[in-house]
Amino acid sequence: MVVISTENMDRFVAELTAGEGVRPDRLLQHLYKIQYRYSCIPDQAIRQLGDALGLAPVQIQAVIDFYSFLHHSPRGDFDILFSDSITDHMDGSRELMHQLCAKLGVRPGEPRPDGRVTVAATSCTGMCDQGPAMLVNGLALIRLDSERVDRVAALVEAGTPLDGWPSEWFMVEDNIRRSDILLERNIAPGDALRALLREGPERLLQQLDDSDLRGRGGAGFMTPLKWEFCRKVPSDIRYVVCNADEGEPGTFKDRVLLQSYADEVIEGMTLGAGIIGGRQGFIYLRGEYRYLLEELEAVLQRRREQGLLGRDILGQPGFDFDIEIHMGAGAYICGEESALLDSLEGRRGIARKRPPFPVTAGYLGKPTVVNNVETLVAAAKIAVLGSEWFRSRGTGDSTGTKLLSVSGDCRYPGIYEYPMGVQIREILEDCGAVDPQAVQVAGAAGKTLPAIEFERCIACEDAATGGSFMVFNRQRDMLDMVRNFSHFFVHESCGFCTPCRVGGSLLKDLVDKVHAGHATEYDLQEMRRIGMTMQNTSHCGLGQTAPNAVLDTLDKFPESYQARLKSTEFVPAFDLDGALSEARSITGRDDAGAHLEEEV
Repeated sequence: MVVISTENMDRFVAELTAGEGVRPDRLLQHLYKIQYRYSCIPDQAIRQLGDALGLAPVQIQAVIDFYSFLHHSPRGDFDILFSDSITDHMDGSRELMHQLCAKLGVRPGEPRPDGRVTVAATSCTGMCDQGPAMLVNGLALIRLDSERVDRVAALVEAGTPLDGWPSEWFMVEDNIRRSDILLERNIAPGDALRALLREGPERLLQQLDDSDLRGRGGAGFMTPLKWEFCRKVPSDIRYVVCNADEGEPGTFKDRVLLQSYADEVIEGMTLGAGIIGGRQGFIYLRGEYRYLLEELEAVLQRRREQGLLGRDILGQPGFDFDIEIHMGAGAYICGEESALLDSLEGRRGIARKRPPFPVTAGYLGKPTVVNNVETLVAAAKIAVLGSEWFRSRGTGDSTGTKLLSVSGDCRYPGIYEYPMGVQIREILEDCGAVDPQAVQVAGAAGKTLPAIEFERCIACEDAATGGSFMVFNRQRDMLDMVRNFSHFFVHESCGFCTPCRVGGSLLKDLVDKVHAGHATEYDLQEMRRIGMTMQNTSHCGLGQTAPNAVLDTLDKFPESYQARLKSTEFVPAFDLDGALSEARSITGRDDAGAHLEEEV
């Protein structure tokens, strides 16, 4: 059981807030470290942080309440979080969580009274190709089954530290099934930076422009144009941010790049800094990928020692650039670049109103380039291998290749690299999909494609995706997917705007009503109205895309809804007679007079 010493707490917080740690924008990092050490954020730490950073306690409490991985109350020696993604559900994660809860004598989400353990669910952990998965004190544990869960329970009961658990449980694999030009080992550390010093920033920027490199995070904005905009903004300070908050359910390709291609990622960031004149960079690493933190820090340090990071890079006076890793704390919205910047500044991750755009007013109000992990790798390689190398793959509007995170009902889940323009049918054949009825492209926020659309292509001009590709066979009930996504979006909504905050909850309740067999045709019409309102009026992309799965399946899989309709008339969502069951139990009555009459 975690015992918090007042003296130790004071000393720890004082060390965190020494030197540059006194900056208010460091708040989230301080909270994350306190949470990781003590399994909660005690009131004492809140007061001390407030005094050191000049923040009111209520401001700090609001930040804690916003992030799923931060807590006011202790979680215990072992904080266990089962992945709640739809593919983990398909692999049996719910049953395994209930099994562990029964073994440990806990209820989901409630710390055990002895302070030993908490078991709960969390959003997708990015381990969809090797699930079911869970996090134990922030570290990923993969390929769960009934036997492994029983062993976990025994280790928890024995109080065995994680370094005493079987190491193979925590060995996350790359699982690369198909590679192309991006995943080739074709550049060495420093090659792109030498090309920059040799060719100059203008020529390198032109080379990137000739390649037509688009952002690989899903939006598809032209990367060289973004860098050019930022470069031209008058400022004494500019920043480069790597968006490694890979929170879209079913996406895990950035995890692989960070694990095995970290040099190329950092090379791309440093290249971008050299072109725009940036001196400071940040890797915003999602909290679910904590297991990568130590190795990424080691790569950064090695590059400093090699003269590839820090002051006077490669001996060039004035070429100064360094990188910090900023840990996320469980907030899907922070994958949106402006919400990420708010989080980077130590606040709740709320999407900003634009303009201004980050390239003109980003981190701390300064010009900032925010790029996806895959985009940065591609930029580094284009600088060395040239624009024609990149354009040798893809289509006219979507050059290069795309990494896909393939999971679900297929024999070979994992990472697949294809030229842009690949047909969905080819991907299904390669991954061993058996009798697929649908593919969910681009995650929960993406599009649901039935078999009739399997001739479509992965490309910016057709089926665009940040990398998620989930397969559902004909034995699956598509409404299970829709329910998972609708609950996910309610949980992840930042609550800023009414269409998303209220509309999402209404949509979730209606999906649950359909699933329970109480819905009518009127409810389906209401779902369409709410979904379209969310798409047209939500503040940011989360609310605008949250109803996609509902609207897509209403159109493309109407049988999933029609089969459950109670009638074509209106039926209230609230069962008043059912609500009186507790009163009937207390009074011992179950006669006709104790029930409400149902009108036919």
